[in-house]
Amino acid sequence: MKQLILFTALIITAAAAPAQQKKKAGNPVFPGWYADPEGIIYGNRYWVFPTFSAPYNQQVFFDAFSSPDLVRWTKHARILDTASIKWARRALWAPSVIEKDKKYYLFFGANDIQSDAERGGIGVAVASKPEGPYKDLLGKPLIDKFHNKAQPIDQFVFRDVDGQHYLIYGGWRHCNIARLNADFTGFVPFEDGVTFREITPEKYVEGPFMFRKNGKYYFMWSEGGWTGPDYSVAYAIADSPLGPFKRIGKILQQNPAIARGAGHHSVIHDAKTDSWYIVYHRRPLGETDANSRETCIDRMYFDGNGLIKPVAITTEGVDPAPLQ
Repeated sequence: MKQLILFTALIITAAAAPAQQKKKAGNPVFPGWYADPEGIIYGNRYWVFPTFSAPYNQQVFFDAFSSPDLVRWTKHARILDTASIKWARRALWAPSVIEKDKKYYLFFGANDIQSDAERGGIGVAVASKPEGPYKDLLGKPLIDKFHNKAQPIDQFVFRDVDGQHYLIYGGWRHCNIARLNADFTGFVPFEDGVTFREITPEKYVEGPFMFRKNGKYYFMWSEGGWTGPDYSVAYAIADSPLGPFKRIGKILQQNPAIARGAGHHSVIHDAKTDSWYIVYHRRPLGETDANSRETCIDRMYFDGNGLIKPVAITTEGVDPAPLQ
């Protein structure tokens, strides 16, 4: 009888295992109001670094989230806050994290400055682990002025195949690119002497992101108003990170049956499986508060010509994808 019970239990366990393996991540991928998520892979874990979505005076820290498989997420609380950034007082947002020489650098916007006369802009902090704790690298902003009319916010760090790091940033419908120096304390001017080069494509508003695929540079950005239903993501492709970038079209937007205002995204690429994921925020149906934004992940695909297919936003999310 005991052998029969044990045999039956083994059958039930074996039958249940595939169902557990097929469980999807679900959207949002973790609880809480979080926006502007940057996703990236470090080692054997996926990481998401988002904005804590709240009124600006409450946006004084960053949390991070990590996962071995895109389904199970661990929260790393307060990896950076204004106690470690003496010049920042509010509106911490849109973190971008890059690893270099076994250190992790977190670029962030602070204070939502409206003019060159105000203190704030884009800063950078450093840590020995992705989850921090991070400390202010400079003791002052890296960029604290409006260059080419671009508000110094929504920073993204892009590492090219030659090892050169670029900072791509900008709000108020203007986007700049600049070459970071070796220790991320400043910039190296381009050959023509310009430090901040404008690369603004048609309909650009904010939230730039870049990746390289098959020798081409894919530049992505957010369009529309961040509080409205028209918030969305479009893209362009060029032969250089400097462009020129001609808008191809929109690939991420709301679905009124699922959620509104899908935008301010990033992209995760698992090179070992050549799987692409888009990480973005959206506003649940029925939510009217501007800060009621949640972080979601869906698959991103390309057609035979290398163009990005429109993304279908979902409630079920992605399949488990354990990193090897």
